[in-house]
Amino acid sequence: MATNPLSAVPDILGRGLACVFVGINPGQVSAAAAAHFANPRNDFWRLLHDAGFTPRRFDPTEQFSLLELGLGVTNAAYRTTPGSGDLRRGDFDPARLDRLARELAPRVLAFVGKEAYRGVFGERPELGPQLRSIGSTGLFVLPSTSPANAAVPYEERLRWFRALREWMEPEERQAVRGLVLDAEGRVLLVRFEHPVSGDAWWATVGGGVDPGESDEEALRRELREEAGLVDFEIGPVVYRREHTFPWARRLLRQRERFHLVRVEAHEAVPTIDIAAEGVTDVRWWTREELEAPSEALVPDDLLEIVRANDR
Repeated sequence: MATNPLSAVPDILGRGLACVFVGINPGQVSAAAAAHFANPRNDFWRLLHDAGFTPRRFDPTEQFSLLELGLGVTNAAYRTTPGSGDLRRGDFDPARLDRLARELAPRVLAFVGKEAYRGVFGERPELGPQLRSIGSTGLFVLPSTSPANAAVPYEERLRWFRALREWMEPEERQAVRGLVLDAEGRVLLVRFEHPVSGDAWWATVGGGVDPGESDEEALRRELREEAGLVDFEIGPVVYRREHTFPWARRLLRQRERFHLVRVEAHEAVPTIDIAAEGVTDVRWWTREELEAPSEALVPDDLLEIVRANDR
């Protein structure tokens, strides 16, 4: 995804980048140079260096060297205009940014200016991390680096670029989950729904391990709170995974252990307000439902994990 016939400026993209910067659209200077933020009065490249993203100040013509540092650049709109004020609503393609995030899975999309974000999502953001996310990609809004934004002092813009670099390093979180199977071979799952995007997925019961808790203590607490389960034995760890994801304006790197838990018939009834945890439902799933889910299952290979732990 390094070139695009719709744009005078190439996309600088790759899979699994730490951060993709999203400008609003190519200006005439950038279009002529076929390089992002090529206007010498634009502070983007200076800010990248001063904030510690690059070992030196890159020239716009060195833009592809960003990939070696885990960084990329694209635009919210492809059409070249004299100024961003000349853009129309139809110039923005939210589906493209959504597809980019889900297919290439950058850790963060950093919008360079509030208007770049607003053009895509139709929302007026505040600077900093956003509650909205796209799949496993967090969203962050920076001040514009354009000379038109000169009223915002350079040090203030630098402060936000440094904040992004710090935020991009995920918080470490330990978690424990229960692969809870009943006598009929059903698995107990909870449904999460993102409060902004509406994305929904089903996952096993469990959650974060609080400071000072053991895995067993944390899992017993989670199963009691989310499903009303109190009488059960905790089996061995049958699956482990590590993944990075945004949640509530935080970026988390979560290390999870899945314990096998077998129970007899049980009606799942939460004992806390699960809505406050982003959970909208909890219920048993049959094998047939797992084979043809109407919504996403997490992890992706959940069916295989269940099959591997049949009696």
